[in-house]
Amino acid sequence: MFTQFTSSALALTVSLGTVMSCQAEVTGKDYTAAFNQVHQINAGDLNVGYVDIGPKDGQPVILLHGWPYDLHSYADVAPALAAKGYRVIVPSLRGYGTTRFLSDKTPRNGQPSALAKDIVNLMDALNIKQAVFAGYDWGARTADIVAALWPERVKSLVSVSGYLIGSQAVGKQPLPPKAELQWWYQFYFATERGAQGYAKNTHDFARLIWSQASPDWKFSDATFNASAKSLDNPDHVAVTLSNYRWRLGLEKGEHKYDSYEQKLATLPTISVPTITIEGGNNGAPHPAPEAYASKFTGKYEHRTFGATVGHNPPQEDPQDFVKAVVDADKL
Repeated sequence: MFTQFTSSALALTVSLGTVMSCQAEVTGKDYTAAFNQVHQINAGDLNVGYVDIGPKDGQPVILLHGWPYDLHSYADVAPALAAKGYRVIVPSLRGYGTTRFLSDKTPRNGQPSALAKDIVNLMDALNIKQAVFAGYDWGARTADIVAALWPERVKSLVSVSGYLIGSQAVGKQPLPPKAELQWWYQFYFATERGAQGYAKNTHDFARLIWSQASPDWKFSDATFNASAKSLDNPDHVAVTLSNYRWRLGLEKGEHKYDSYEQKLATLPTISVPTITIEGGNNGAPHPAPEAYASKFTGKYEHRTFGATVGHNPPQEDPQDFVKAVVDADKL
């Protein structure tokens, strides 16, 4: 009788487990609505707008968007990860969406270490000790910096275009003409004409960048417009100009980030388990994978996505991006 009871209990447990697993996958289909229900929380200098989906006791994953995009880059990736049991946090970076500065006196500073500290502050506000990080463009740069300065906060990392940590000294160095041409907008933003032009034509500018960075991505007007609304943030232009001007050494940044910048200027290695990604047709400036592989000293893989994938892999190839995040978590 004991054997029968044990066998029956085991069967019931397996059955319940199967049902719960199926329910989780089904529920995951409803997670997409969460992008219309953005949460707000005070964290550091900001009141941060963020999407938070999936079971609250799941492994946290933080997904970081780039410029000039927004958190909708993860509209397919986040629900898929949540359906697999992850708690997925997708914040709007400073200057995007519903994220706002708490004080009018705070500089609208776009230096990369400031963005990284924003994310650590967000983790503290949400009581998240450690997370899997994934990002592209500004998001990858931010994730790389968090992994370098606060490795204990990063379980693993997915970084599009690999190692993107730089310094003002590096940014001041002239590049070959072809590379300089790719950075045309950085030089444009260094001028007053560029500041006025970006403020006047923000959406048209973003659409041009999307098209150049991902030549084969045939995004719809609806897809673009969902993200373009985030660029109407009152601080977006100032943060964008600050970011690119800082890289060229045209802005000093804030003194409270000096210790971070001093460490980042040494181009520190990243020790957390990492998967780097490159789009097969990335039209934006990016380093070659072989140039940065040695900067990742922990468990490491590199993946090149399909020949038509450009600068925004989570939105252009969400299925493979989800797989990369899950695989990085298991490294």
